[in-house]
Amino acid sequence: MARAFLYAIVGGGVAAGYAADEFVKRGVSRGDLCIISEEPVAPYERPALSKGYLNPEAPARLPSFHCCVGTNGERLAPEWYKEHGIELFLGTRVISADVTRKTLLIATGETIIYKYLIVATGARALKLEEFGINGSDAANVCYLRDLADAEKLVKVMQSCTGKTAVVIGGGYIGMECAASLVINNLNVTMVFPDSHCMSRLFTPKIARYYEEFYQSKGVKFIKGTALTSFDFNSDGKVTAVNLKNGSKVPTDMVVIGIGARPNTALFEGQLTMEKGGIKVNSIFQSSNTSLFAIGDVAAFPVVTVAGETTTTRLEHVDFARKSARHAVAAIMNPEKTNEFDYLPFFYSRVFTLSWQFYGVNEGEVVHFGDFSGKTLGAYWVYKGRLVGSFLEGGTKEQYEAIAHATRVKPMVEDLGELEKQGLGFALSLNQKTPSLERPPFNAWNSTAGAIVAAAFMAAFAFRYGTRRGRR
Repeated sequence: MARAFLYAIVGGGVAAGYAADEFVKRGVSRGDLCIISEEPVAPYERPALSKGYLNPEAPARLPSFHCCVGTNGERLAPEWYKEHGIELFLGTRVISADVTRKTLLIATGETIIYKYLIVATGARALKLEEFGINGSDAANVCYLRDLADAEKLVKVMQSCTGKTAVVIGGGYIGMECAASLVINNLNVTMVFPDSHCMSRLFTPKIARYYEEFYQSKGVKFIKGTALTSFDFNSDGKVTAVNLKNGSKVPTDMVVIGIGARPNTALFEGQLTMEKGGIKVNSIFQSSNTSLFAIGDVAAFPVVTVAGETTTTRLEHVDFARKSARHAVAAIMNPEKTNEFDYLPFFYSRVFTLSWQFYGVNEGEVVHFGDFSGKTLGAYWVYKGRLVGSFLEGGTKEQYEAIAHATRVKPMVEDLGELEKQGLGFALSLNQKTPSLERPPFNAWNSTAGAIVAAAFMAAFAFRYGTRRGRR
């Protein structure tokens, strides 16, 4: 049996939800669009899993965080798709894809025929077995990538209240899960191979601030080593983690956050690949003109200062949202869609802390603020221009100011003076050259958009878009 759609989306994460919203805003006709997702629920805001979902009090649960509440938009509950004539194939795997014939074979045995396909398959969590370590299937070993992972993590966490947990990994997932474990009354030890947490983004000085805060909450750090194996009891549960440095850490549960890898297997050998993802042009169109790739799987072009082009890939919710809207605009209204301009943006909230980062962390770093207090930050200056900004504990106006400063990339002649002015530099610049487009600020996220020189983006891609993934 075959069914035909004008537009099809493969994947059911953030990018798919925002793409569907953009299709509707641009007047897609009923019956023209379908979404095929392995997840059993309609697209949702994935950041909620590592933030609100793990809260012990008033935890976030669906349908509260379906797309597009993350940008203060309409919540796209399952009924919304039905109301707009969008076919949802949930809990459905795509077995194979033929981009030449424009067909998808799905697990139900049906063939989906499309005119345009958007690939929004995201990334999957790297598993221990890929590094030669067994134990991922143990009842008390958890990952966090999708709703099923979150459900398991909550159940295991609740069963271990007052006991111990080991977090493997010092990136986004590691830091955010460690905070949630502490809030849920577990004694937490973090293990990672780097010399400090969030090593691909934080400077040692910034990392020290967060590590000391975590330590004040009881978190222990074991740095510069890695997991080699587990000890198990007769029930198959992990009782201890064995580390490369020879130490053994007893534990009642384990959370693994060691990175992610783009889901591109369906299209290997059929499309041009680069940077671990599907290579696309400035409107997210792949080497097959009927197929577009967005979010984690998209390897997209940026233009260097010298006018040359390089390719990068980003794994973050902000990019997923914006690439989705841009690709749909290009499909529905190509003659009025410009090349994609983007300012990289990352953020996190843990405990009472909240930080935002814009741009790239390349060049000379200038720290500012009170590192014994609540508001602190850093600028990165590359070849005399400000190219990156980080701020912890800011207000809406302050975050907008550092985003704007990074977007316009002002000349910086005196690093000492920049350090002296600190946050005041961005605030003053924002008043002198107000942005025509301010990023929205809300409970999930703040956003910003503008082009970044690929001389910086090439290094950024190496740090954030490699096989290890953003976390």
